[in-house]
Amino acid sequence: MDLFTLPPLAAILDAMYVAMMWLTDLLQPVAGDASAAAAIVLLTLIVRAALIPVGISQAKAEQTRARLAPRLRAIQKRYKHDRERQQREMMKLYADENTSPFAGLLPVLAQAPIVGIIYALFLHSTIAGHANALLTEQLAGVPLGTSVVGSLGTFDPAIGVVFGILIAIMCVVAEITRRAFRPPVAAAAADADASPLTSLGAQRVMGLLQYATAAVLLFVPLAAALYLTVTVAWTLVQRLLLRRRYPLPQV
Repeated sequence: MDLFTLPPLAAILDAMYVAMMWLTDLLQPVAGDASAAAAIVLLTLIVRAALIPVGISQAKAEQTRARLAPRLRAIQKRYKHDRERQQREMMKLYADENTSPFAGLLPVLAQAPIVGIIYALFLHSTIAGHANALLTEQLAGVPLGTSVVGSLGTFDPAIGVVFGILIAIMCVVAEITRRAFRPPVAAAAADADASPLTSLGAQRVMGLLQYATAAVLLFVPLAAALYLTVTVAWTLVQRLLLRRRYPLPQV
């Protein structure tokens, strides 16, 4: 069942659609035929800017987790044969530091409905019983409702060019993200009790997963591909800036 067919969610999605079409009309004198694509980019930037506090919360939580990691590993080693005591000592450490294992998680969950509604706007051809005209708008001659997989039977070179540019941007962002945020392994490698998730092999797999979003672009409409590309690029720049503001302790 599509949840966005339910009256409350359909009304919210329709309101977002009306706002997007208004923004598209507003940008028409400046962006011309690409006004809808420009509206998607602008809306994405506005939403990501509004969610900057969420990014700050995540950066602070990541810094705290990295700072506490050596002490948590020490507790795990000391009480490795007493799981109950181990959990008590770990929770005591979190309490003493005025934090929790879930720090930074609640703000992320809070943004999910906003992001979900925007993303749904780019995936639904029908909204509240009427056609989603946004998906008939074009970028470089490619309708925003077009996907690479959906157009394989009648493939247009313009589709390959537009999606190729977006996928290339996504891959560049993925590689920079992989290199810039590669987790340190020195401490984990020296710890015989370290989690398998901190192993070099697991980290290589996690690095490759950075490219998963680029693969997703093959299956989603161009409107959603634009949204994802701008979101991922914004996220990289924001994380780089916040890492400088909230650096992780040196291992």
